[in-house]
Amino acid sequence: MDFRMTPRQIELKAQARAWTEAMYDFELDCEMNNGLSAEQHDKVKQLIKDHGLAAINMPAELGGAGYSVLEQAIISEEVGKLTGALWDTMWRPANALKAATPAQREEYLLPEIRGERRDAVAITEPNAGSDPQNIATTAVKDGDSYLISGEKWFVTVGDAADFILTLATVDGAPTMFIVDKDLPGVQVRRVPRYTHTFVYEHPEFVFDSVRVGADKILGEIGQGYELTRDWFVEERIMIAARTIGAAERATRLATEWAAERRQFGSAILGYQMIQDMLARNTVDILTNRALVYQFAWEADQGMDRKTLNAKAAVIKLGASEASNRCVDNALQIFGGRGYMRDNPVERLWRELRVDRIWEGTSEIQKLIIGNELAKRGPGRLLDHAGALPR
Repeated sequence: MDFRMTPRQIELKAQARAWTEAMYDFELDCEMNNGLSAEQHDKVKQLIKDHGLAAINMPAELGGAGYSVLEQAIISEEVGKLTGALWDTMWRPANALKAATPAQREEYLLPEIRGERRDAVAITEPNAGSDPQNIATTAVKDGDSYLISGEKWFVTVGDAADFILTLATVDGAPTMFIVDKDLPGVQVRRVPRYTHTFVYEHPEFVFDSVRVGADKILGEIGQGYELTRDWFVEERIMIAARTIGAAERATRLATEWAAERRQFGSAILGYQMIQDMLARNTVDILTNRALVYQFAWEADQGMDRKTLNAKAAVIKLGASEASNRCVDNALQIFGGRGYMRDNPVERLWRELRVDRIWEGTSEIQKLIIGNELAKRGPGRLLDHAGALPR
């Protein structure tokens, strides 16, 4: 069994690293100005295209980069080192759009692959977070159209997107709709401030009898949960990859600082308590990276959706929790300097906290894993994909 990276994977990693290093120049501006200017966004967009990182999750025949799940994870690990969620400027259309009709593909997916449009996904509501069955947003049939009414929270990229993939119920059946943001009745109720500073916002939207045609249904009526789950699975794998990249950057910075910082006559890197923190970080980073790569590879081998859902929960839980420990240790090593906003470690420390919450809290990931064990037993979850009967 050969665990070495292929020449293609090495090249992709180098591309992603080169883009990430170019993006470091934008970090402080993003932090201090609560985002980037239009001119900076234009520069970033060109950098993304120049480095071959546009629509990395979309097939090449549609104009996307056509990268495998493992290749996407390798890229995501590198770009996860950025603060301000600048990795999110690297547009990656929601995989639910793969269910688009030919007309929807022409109107929404292909322009987004080219970087001309941007989607946001609206699932969470005031009373529907971890339990999507509490969704109160409805789509009521009215002639040849549907009237969508409801409220959606935490719509990430909602400020920059021009259309929103909106989960609503049609006579109780969960259904995904494509909603253009400029339609009458679409309103931004509030743009909350959060602990982190991200390049994009997470507005709260109200849909007040927004009329959309039946041609705006994504997939089929009743397919909304399925599309949502597939989106969550992809996002959880990439969250895991990004958080490990963030943990690596913080650990490298803390190690360099500890080698320079002298207290009581010697560099603090020589003190066992500092070594203990850095050693724990190294274990967390290496073990979770190995799992990310393994599960991404298994996804590429065609793992069944239920097992992949559970394994995505495993790595999202493991990596997000581990990265928070790592960055907290790194901040501690920097001491007071680690608490300054111009220190990347401080920004990562604030920003990584949400990774234990969004796309399913740590507690929800445990429930997914537990339910898989209870319903189907430990075999498929604990076995290596290559050892499973086909």
